[in-house]
Amino acid sequence: MGAHMKTTIEIPTPVLEEAKRIAKREGVTLRVLVEEGLRAVVSERSRRKPFKLKDASVRGRGVEKGVTEGDWATIRDLIYEGRGA
Repeated sequence: MGAHMKTTIEIPTPVLEEAKRIAKREGVTLRVLVEEGLRAVVSERSRRKPFKLKDASVRGRGVEKGVTEGDWATIRDLIYEGRGA
């Protein structure tokens, strides 16, 4: 199994109480239950591929003439122009 290290962590009381109940019901120590949970999370997350956002940019020539970049009120008005109130 290898070397062990001691550490201190804060666990919300309801989570700890439920973990203790599960450990008792399964006849294992809290340490075993916590280690099992950590191993499962570490294993699952290490297999995950990093999220990559699809490039959804469009070709264009920047903002419309007369619109200042960052002028969200004007941009909003142009987007909703002719679409109701």
